[in-house]
Amino acid sequence: MGPLAGVRVLDLSRLLPGPYATFLLAHLGAEIIKVEDPKGGDYARWYPPLFGEPPTGASFQALNQGKRSVALDLKQPEAKVALRALVARADVLVDSFRPGVLERLDLDPLQLMAEHPRLIYCAITGFGRTGPDAQRPGHDLGYVARAGVLGLSGPAAHPVAPGVQIADIGAALVAVAGINAALLLRAQTGRGSVVDASLLEAALNFAAFPFSAFAAGETPQRGQELLDGSRPCYGVYRCRDGFLAVSALEPKFWQAFLQVVELPHLLGSALDLGEAGERVKREIEDRLLTRTRAEWMALFNGVEACVEPISSSLQEVAQDPQVMARGALSPLGVQTPIRVHDPLASWAPTALSPAPALGAHTRDVLEEAGLPAELVDRLVAGSAF
Repeated sequence: MGPLAGVRVLDLSRLLPGPYATFLLAHLGAEIIKVEDPKGGDYARWYPPLFGEPPTGASFQALNQGKRSVALDLKQPEAKVALRALVARADVLVDSFRPGVLERLDLDPLQLMAEHPRLIYCAITGFGRTGPDAQRPGHDLGYVARAGVLGLSGPAAHPVAPGVQIADIGAALVAVAGINAALLLRAQTGRGSVVDASLLEAALNFAAFPFSAFAAGETPQRGQELLDGSRPCYGVYRCRDGFLAVSALEPKFWQAFLQVVELPHLLGSALDLGEAGERVKREIEDRLLTRTRAEWMALFNGVEACVEPISSSLQEVAQDPQVMARGALSPLGVQTPIRVHDPLASWAPTALSPAPALGAHTRDVLEEAGLPAELVDRLVAGSAF
């Protein structure tokens, strides 16, 4: 059943941040009703790679498991009537529109909250619900750029774009935390809250460590910081057939690392910068190039040196014994990293059904909401669109 069993979430979001947030809530037991435009639905349905029958985007199938799909064109009056009926039965309303979109559709979330005081509204937006850039469009790379994360990533000569979505996933986690906090607050007060999850601010928090240094009067510089790969004790090294990640920050780990690679004379060089640091890194890499990744990992086995192999493919990650033991992946992609359990009982994420076809549950959900049969028939048939 999960800790959120009985919580009904009305999800108007699409693509990644909102659907990932509600995917996590579904794993925790919440009922997710996904409202989609009947003219194509969530854009992720058509993002390659496509597979299955009918062919559907892999990301859509992964992130929309366990949800029910209702197709409503919210520009149409009868569809708005239907959505209001769904809101009346919901605990949480999630959307990822820019601020003002629902208001222009005559579905002002604050008005809906006034009509239904227990409703929790979660807005996942690029720049937040307020401020001069609230209406500005964007994507993940732009948010991490504005947040300073991109400017701190890579060598001094050139920033490096991350290979994964940082702001998107970060904002989804913020949304989940906010929704759960709002549910707890509602249990105490009987009233819902607004959860304002900004992708920019989620990205800012990935730079919490550099910003703490900035607050102390320092000016972090790309290619010169403790955790950006510029120091010998913390970075990426090539070996004969791949790469190793060395994160031997503490002296005890650095000493253990040097003992294995047989370079004990570098003990005082863990944090060297500039040309001195480059000489140390070249000496370490020359040594690591003498063996394969597997050979080095065998030597580091049982040694507390904070050295890990850099997985060469996602297939390798999927076969990682620790990942497998934890059940961290499913046949469609990631599992929820949120684990809430009774210490005296075994735990597993809520088993989820496959991602729904567009509008597959429109009739069932609208009938459950108590809408008149003739209105349900018109909405299902598409005559209201």
